[in-house]
Amino acid sequence: MEWMAWTMPTAAFFGTIAALLLVMTLLAIFRPEVPRRGILTIETTRGDRLFITLLGSAFICLGWLFFFGAPLWGALICCLIYAAAVFRWV
Repeated sequence: MEWMAWTMPTAAFFGTIAALLLVMTLLAIFRPEVPRRGILTIETTRGDRLFITLLGSAFICLGWLFFFGAPLWGALICCLIYAAAVFRWV
């Protein structure tokens, strides 16, 4: 990682994204799903909900940084709650 000057949090972030994509791929192979309609009234799959979650989480973190500053632990908790809601109701 030194050749890219990555910090440990950056490596953890991209490692988590890679792990999520791997889990979604394995779920698609072993447990195929039918798209469903949720609160947004559009058909979504697991991958769509993951994308919505990641995009929303980025905005939650940016808003947290703007209003509260550097420690992002509160934003992480908000993002986890948001992710649970998206995967449950969207």
